Amino acid sequence: MNKEEKYELVEALTEQIKEYGNFYITDTADLTVAKVNDIRRKCFDSDIIMQVAKNSLIKKALEAAEGDFSPIFDALKGTSTILFSKSAKAPAQLIKELRKKGDKPVLKAAYVYSAAFVGDNQLDALMTLKSKEELVGEIIGLLQSPAKNVLSALQSGGTTIAGLVKTLQEREG
Repeated sequence: MNKEEKYELVEALTEQIKEYGNFYITDTADLTVAKVNDIRRKCFDSDIIMQVAKNSLIKKALEAAEGDFSPIFDALKGTSTILFSKSAKAPAQLIKELRKKGDKPVLKAAYVYSAAFVGDNQLDALMTLKSKEELVGEIIGLLQSPAKNVLSALQSGGTTIAGLVKTLQEREG
């Protein structure tokens, strides 16, 4: 790989880091070509982009992207494969599924929702992350719940909101 190709790869990785925001760095060393092709196929099916790159090029891309990726730098050793996804936990789910059949890929690090997760022991934590849409839905549900409870209590007691307002006004006046 010449200097120009390396530069283009660093630029492409930097753009993917900015575009996706979520990425996982895994160790896929010593896997057969058939196994790597199987992983690529499963990544494609799960809308995950898989890119194998030298650690030095990944580090340069991280340095060029916006954000504090310094906790991840120590994980950039050996063979590294980077997985990009719009879904924060899709790569974790894929890694977990693949690990049922073997001991690789191993999670080296992940960067999800502006937080770094370093080490294979973080895989279970990454599996439990909720998407932004799920969190917004839960918050809306929590906010609606008290109002629904008040309306439900009023209706079950035969009291209307207008009747409640009138009763409150009579007490004040």
